Amino acid sequence: MAEVKMVGLKKYFGAVRALDGIDLEIEDGKFVVLLGPSGCGKTTLLRCVSGLEKVTDGRVLFNEKDVTDLPPKSRNVSMVFQSYAVWPHMKVYDNIAYPMKIKKYDRAEIEKRVEWAARLLNIHELLDRYPAQLSGGQRQRVAVARAIVLEPAVLLMDEPLSNLDALLRVMMRSELKKLQERLGTTTIYVTHDQVEAMTMGDMIAVMNQGKLQQYGKPEEIYHKPANMFVAGFIGSPRMNFLNVEFMEEKGEYYLMSDIFRFPVGNEKVQELKRTNTKKFVFGIRPEDIHLEGEKEYSVEGEVYFTERLGADTILHVKVDKERLVAKLPGDVVLKEGERITIYMDPEKFHLFHPETEQAVI
Repeated sequence: MAEVKMVGLKKYFGAVRALDGIDLEIEDGKFVVLLGPSGCGKTTLLRCVSGLEKVTDGRVLFNEKDVTDLPPKSRNVSMVFQSYAVWPHMKVYDNIAYPMKIKKYDRAEIEKRVEWAARLLNIHELLDRYPAQLSGGQRQRVAVARAIVLEPAVLLMDEPLSNLDALLRVMMRSELKKLQERLGTTTIYVTHDQVEAMTMGDMIAVMNQGKLQQYGKPEEIYHKPANMFVAGFIGSPRMNFLNVEFMEEKGEYYLMSDIFRFPVGNEKVQELKRTNTKKFVFGIRPEDIHLEGEKEYSVEGEVYFTERLGADTILHVKVDKERLVAKLPGDVVLKEGERITIYMDPEKFHLFHPETEQAVI
């Protein structure tokens, strides 16, 4: 087991800054998800931790030991890739046993560990088959079994479920998470799927353009996004954003936009006064907009479009020149063109600085 630290980690490919000063501390035994859009640097970060990529600057430490310049074989890590990467000419047993044969484990130990890993992943009845005789999910289990037989200090997974169909992906999510809890191995898992990240991760590191945007528990990332990127990236549909101005009128304080004027509670007034601007970006999640609520926090608009998804109805509302998206219960039926009033939850709105894009509230 290992605590993993990345200190000022940088990786440049010519002029491209794939990693631009990553500081991240992963506790021993945690399941940490690296989440972000394609090209944000998450796979590069994983490869730097594994030793497959040489860092430009900074350090990687396992249990305070500097492993930055050590080759992969000396780091005690195992990696599961997006492609199953199983040997087609070897049976399942030999695929799982292969890393132990290279390290010259004795035969009895190999048999014991293969049996243990195969039973853990529920593939013990497939040990005599070739990969071509397996489904995609079974092949990915073989790849995971091969990764855990050496009992690595750190288990690295690079989008291991993205090649599976949707139903199997949901099943494998819970299986991988339960497996990691049983093993207690420090695990770093790369994905661009926010649902995967929210359901599997003990902690989530949100990345964009080679920088760490926020590191925290799933509920912190969702309820208290550090900036506009995190707020917009986490959640589906994405957060609504509107430009607003903080203003005073007859001793009362308001947030004013083109479509509303919302009163601001005293506890928030002091926070806003401490900033160096009166202009903000107002954010509210679609699930925090309702058809009932406080009149002071309501706006009138026209139903522009509805998406009936069964359990939910996604409502697109046109309010003057703005478009707001609300996530409502599935039994809500509204016609396009219908005039309605929607209510925003005053306890759930977010405010961001217009220039730094950092969260203010």
